Amino acid sequence: MAHLSVNINKIATIRNARGGNLPDVLKAAMDIESFGAEGITVHPRPDERHIRYADVRDLRPLVKTEFNIEGNPIPSFRTLVLEVRPDQVTLVPDASDAITSNAGWDTIANKDFLTDMCKEFKARGIRTSIFIGPDPRQAEGAAACGADRVELYTAAYAALFKDGPEAAIAPYLAAAKAARECGLGLNAGHDLSLENLAYFIRTIPWTDEVSIGHALICDALYMGLERTVSLYLKASKGEKVVI
Repeated sequence: MAHLSVNINKIATIRNARGGNLPDVLKAAMDIESFGAEGITVHPRPDERHIRYADVRDLRPLVKTEFNIEGNPIPSFRTLVLEVRPDQVTLVPDASDAITSNAGWDTIANKDFLTDMCKEFKARGIRTSIFIGPDPRQAEGAAACGADRVELYTAAYAALFKDGPEAAIAPYLAAAKAARECGLGLNAGHDLSLENLAYFIRTIPWTDEVSIGHALICDALYMGLERTVSLYLKASKGEKVVI
Protein backbone atom coordinates (compact mmCIF):
# COMPACT_ATOMS: atom_id res chain seq x y z
CA MET A 1 0.00 0.00 0.00
CA ALA A 2 1.24 3.47 -0.86
CA HIS A 3 2.56 5.71 1.88
CA LEU A 4 1.14 9.22 2.11
CA SER A 5 3.74 11.99 2.17
CA VAL A 6 2.23 15.43 2.73
CA ASN A 7 3.84 18.36 0.94
CA ILE A 8 3.74 21.35 3.31
CA ASN A 9 4.82 24.03 0.82
CA LYS A 10 1.39 25.69 0.79
CA ILE A 11 1.47 26.12 4.55
CA ALA A 12 4.74 27.99 4.17
CA THR A 13 3.22 30.08 1.35
CA ILE A 14 0.52 31.36 3.71
CA ARG A 15 3.10 32.15 6.38
CA ASN A 16 5.33 34.02 3.96
CA ALA A 17 2.44 36.09 2.60
CA ARG A 18 2.13 37.92 5.92
CA GLY A 19 5.52 37.50 7.54
CA GLY A 20 6.01 36.24 11.07
CA ASN A 21 5.41 32.62 11.95
CA LEU A 22 1.68 32.05 11.40
CA PRO A 23 0.95 29.38 10.50
CA ASP A 24 3.85 27.61 12.18
CA VAL A 25 5.33 25.33 9.51
CA LEU A 26 7.21 23.15 11.98
CA LYS A 27 4.13 22.61 14.17
CA ALA A 28 2.04 21.85 11.11
CA ALA A 29 4.48 19.15 10.04
CA MET A 30 4.45 17.59 13.50
CA ASP A 31 0.64 17.71 13.59
CA ILE A 32 0.39 16.10 10.17
CA GLU A 33 2.61 13.26 11.35
CA SER A 34 0.53 12.86 14.52
CA PHE A 35 -2.60 12.58 12.35
CA GLY A 36 -1.08 9.54 10.66
CA ALA A 37 0.78 10.80 7.60
CA GLU A 38 3.69 8.56 6.69
CA GLY A 39 6.00 11.26 5.38
CA ILE A 40 6.66 14.96 5.01
CA THR A 41 7.68 16.46 1.65
CA VAL A 42 9.20 19.88 1.03
CA HIS A 43 10.20 21.52 -2.24
CA PRO A 44 12.49 24.48 -1.54
CA ARG A 45 13.07 26.84 -4.46
CA PRO A 46 15.89 29.34 -4.85
CA ASP A 47 13.62 32.34 -4.23
CA GLU A 48 12.28 30.72 -1.02
CA ARG A 49 8.76 31.84 -1.82
CA HIS A 50 7.36 29.03 0.31
CA ILE A 51 9.62 26.51 2.05
CA ARG A 52 12.91 28.15 2.99
CA TYR A 53 16.26 26.43 3.25
CA ALA A 54 16.19 27.27 6.97
CA ASP A 55 12.85 25.42 7.28
CA VAL A 56 14.44 22.32 5.78
CA ARG A 57 17.25 22.43 8.32
CA ASP A 58 14.82 23.00 11.19
CA LEU A 59 12.51 20.20 10.09
CA ARG A 60 15.18 17.51 9.79
CA PRO A 61 15.51 16.65 13.51
CA LEU A 62 11.74 16.90 14.02
CA VAL A 63 10.42 14.66 11.25
CA LYS A 64 10.03 11.15 12.62
CA THR A 65 8.44 9.51 9.57
CA GLU A 66 10.04 9.86 6.13
CA PHE A 67 11.54 13.16 5.03
CA ASN A 68 11.49 13.79 1.28
CA ILE A 69 13.16 16.85 -0.26
CA GLU A 70 12.37 17.54 -3.89
CA GLY A 71 13.76 20.07 -6.30
CA ASN A 72 16.08 20.88 -9.14
CA PRO A 73 19.60 19.73 -8.19
CA ILE A 74 21.31 23.08 -8.66
CA PRO A 75 24.46 23.54 -6.52
CA SER A 76 22.71 25.20 -3.56
CA PHE A 77 20.05 22.47 -3.51
CA ARG A 78 22.67 19.72 -3.61
CA THR A 79 24.58 21.33 -0.75
CA LEU A 80 21.38 21.54 1.32
CA VAL A 81 20.40 17.92 0.67
CA LEU A 82 23.87 16.59 1.44
CA GLU A 83 23.90 18.58 4.68
CA VAL A 84 20.41 17.59 5.82
CA ARG A 85 20.51 14.00 4.56
CA PRO A 86 16.79 13.29 4.15
CA ASP A 87 15.45 9.79 3.67
CA GLN A 88 14.72 10.58 0.03
CA VAL A 89 15.61 13.22 -2.55
CA THR A 90 13.38 13.65 -5.58
CA LEU A 91 15.06 15.26 -8.58
CA VAL A 92 12.69 17.63 -10.41
CA PRO A 93 13.70 19.67 -13.49
CA ASP A 94 11.73 22.80 -12.61
CA ALA A 95 12.95 26.21 -13.70
CA SER A 96 13.68 28.73 -10.97
CA ASP A 97 10.68 30.85 -12.02
CA ALA A 98 8.22 27.96 -12.40
CA ILE A 99 5.00 28.40 -10.43
CA THR A 100 4.90 24.65 -9.90
CA SER A 101 6.53 21.58 -11.38
CA ASN A 102 5.39 21.22 -14.98
CA ALA A 103 7.43 18.43 -16.58
CA GLY A 104 9.48 15.36 -15.86
CA TRP A 105 13.10 14.70 -16.78
CA ASP A 106 14.27 13.46 -20.11
CA THR A 107 16.35 10.76 -18.49
CA ILE A 108 17.91 9.75 -21.80
CA ALA A 109 19.13 13.19 -22.86
CA ASN A 110 20.29 13.99 -19.31
CA LYS A 111 21.75 10.57 -18.50
CA ASP A 112 25.25 11.75 -17.60
CA PHE A 113 24.04 14.53 -15.30
CA LEU A 114 21.41 12.38 -13.57
CA THR A 115 23.86 9.52 -13.16
CA ASP A 116 26.25 11.87 -11.36
CA MET A 117 23.43 13.14 -9.13
CA CYS A 118 22.29 9.65 -8.21
CA LYS A 119 25.85 8.63 -7.33
CA GLU A 120 26.36 11.76 -5.22
CA PHE A 121 23.21 11.34 -3.15
CA LYS A 122 23.29 7.57 -2.85
CA ALA A 123 26.88 7.76 -1.59
CA ARG A 124 25.43 9.58 1.44
CA GLY A 125 22.74 6.96 1.97
CA ILE A 126 19.93 9.04 0.47
CA ARG A 127 17.34 7.20 -1.60
CA THR A 128 17.10 8.93 -4.97
CA SER A 129 13.96 9.32 -7.06
CA ILE A 130 13.69 10.93 -10.51
CA PHE A 131 10.55 12.82 -11.53
CA ILE A 132 9.36 11.62 -14.95
CA GLY A 133 6.38 11.77 -17.27
CA PRO A 134 4.32 8.64 -18.01
CA ASP A 135 6.70 7.17 -20.57
CA PRO A 136 8.17 3.67 -20.20
CA ARG A 137 11.38 4.83 -21.92
CA GLN A 138 11.91 7.46 -19.26
CA ALA A 139 11.50 4.86 -16.52
CA GLU A 140 14.07 2.68 -18.23
CA GLY A 141 16.34 5.71 -18.56
CA ALA A 142 16.02 6.45 -14.86
CA ALA A 143 17.07 2.91 -14.05
CA ALA A 144 20.10 3.34 -16.30
CA CYS A 145 21.00 6.47 -14.31
CA GLY A 146 21.10 4.47 -11.09
CA ALA A 147 17.94 5.84 -9.49
CA ASP A 148 16.18 3.93 -6.73
CA ARG A 149 12.72 5.12 -7.70
CA VAL A 150 10.82 7.23 -10.18
CA GLU A 151 8.02 9.62 -9.35
CA LEU A 152 5.34 9.79 -12.01
CA TYR A 153 4.19 13.34 -12.80
CA THR A 154 0.43 12.89 -12.54
CA ALA A 155 -0.88 16.27 -13.78
CA ALA A 156 -2.17 14.81 -17.08
CA TYR A 157 -3.86 11.93 -15.24
CA ALA A 158 -5.68 14.37 -12.97
CA ALA A 159 -6.71 16.62 -15.86
CA LEU A 160 -8.17 13.74 -17.89
CA PHE A 161 -9.65 11.72 -15.04
CA LYS A 162 -13.21 13.06 -15.27
CA ASP A 163 -13.40 12.31 -18.99
CA GLY A 164 -12.42 8.69 -18.51
CA PRO A 165 -10.32 7.14 -15.73
CA GLU A 166 -9.18 4.17 -17.79
CA ALA A 167 -7.83 6.29 -20.62
CA ALA A 168 -6.30 8.77 -18.18
CA ILE A 169 -4.33 6.14 -16.33
CA ALA A 170 -3.29 3.96 -19.28
CA PRO A 171 0.08 5.64 -19.96
CA TYR A 172 0.83 5.70 -16.23
CA LEU A 173 0.16 2.00 -15.94
CA ALA A 174 2.54 1.34 -18.83
CA ALA A 175 5.27 3.47 -17.24
CA ALA A 176 4.67 1.91 -13.83
CA LYS A 177 5.03 -1.58 -15.29
CA ALA A 178 8.27 -0.58 -16.98
CA ALA A 179 9.60 0.84 -13.73
CA ARG A 180 8.75 -2.37 -11.90
CA GLU A 181 10.41 -4.48 -14.58
CA CYS A 182 13.56 -2.36 -14.16
CA GLY A 183 13.55 -2.94 -10.40
CA LEU A 184 12.63 0.64 -9.55
CA GLY A 185 10.39 1.75 -6.73
CA LEU A 186 7.40 3.86 -7.71
CA ASN A 187 6.16 7.21 -6.40
CA ALA A 188 3.50 9.51 -7.82
CA GLY A 189 2.54 13.11 -7.37
CA HIS A 190 1.02 16.34 -8.72
CA ASP A 191 -2.70 17.18 -8.69
CA LEU A 192 -3.65 13.94 -6.97
CA SER A 193 -6.80 14.48 -4.93
CA LEU A 194 -9.60 12.70 -3.09
CA GLU A 195 -11.37 12.47 -6.43
CA ASN A 196 -8.68 10.53 -8.31
CA LEU A 197 -6.22 9.08 -5.78
CA ALA A 198 -7.94 5.83 -4.82
CA TYR A 199 -8.46 4.80 -8.43
CA PHE A 200 -4.80 5.39 -9.18
CA ILE A 201 -3.75 3.18 -6.27
CA ARG A 202 -6.23 0.42 -7.08
CA THR A 203 -4.98 0.35 -10.67
CA ILE A 204 -1.28 0.57 -9.77
CA PRO A 205 -1.21 -1.10 -6.34
CA TRP A 206 2.58 -1.39 -6.23
CA THR A 207 2.88 2.39 -5.84
CA ASP A 208 5.24 2.99 -2.92
CA GLU A 209 4.43 6.60 -2.13
CA VAL A 210 2.22 9.50 -3.12
CA SER A 211 3.26 13.09 -2.43
CA ILE A 212 0.30 15.45 -2.09
CA GLY A 213 0.21 19.08 -1.06
CA HIS A 214 -2.00 21.55 -2.89
CA ALA A 215 -5.26 19.57 -2.96
CA LEU A 216 -4.80 18.32 0.59
CA ILE A 217 -4.21 21.78 2.05
CA CYS A 218 -7.15 23.18 0.07
CA ASP A 219 -9.42 20.44 1.41
CA ALA A 220 -8.16 21.13 4.93
CA LEU A 221 -9.55 24.67 4.73
CA TYR A 222 -13.03 23.15 4.68
CA MET A 223 -12.65 19.89 6.59
CA GLY A 224 -9.81 20.58 9.01
CA LEU A 225 -6.30 19.20 8.77
CA GLU A 226 -6.80 16.09 10.90
CA ARG A 227 -9.88 14.84 9.05
CA THR A 228 -8.33 15.66 5.69
CA VAL A 229 -5.17 13.69 6.42
CA SER A 230 -7.27 10.73 7.55
CA LEU A 231 -9.27 10.79 4.29
CA TYR A 232 -6.15 10.98 2.15
CA LEU A 233 -4.67 8.10 4.10
CA LYS A 234 -7.70 5.98 3.21
CA ALA A 235 -7.53 6.99 -0.43
CA SER A 236 -3.81 6.24 -0.53
CA LYS A 237 -4.67 2.66 0.41
CA GLY A 238 -7.14 2.45 -2.46
CA GLU A 239 -10.23 2.89 -0.26
CA LYS A 240 -13.24 4.77 -1.55
CA VAL A 241 -13.67 8.01 0.34
CA VAL A 242 -17.06 9.49 1.19
CA ILE A 243 -16.95 13.15 2.18
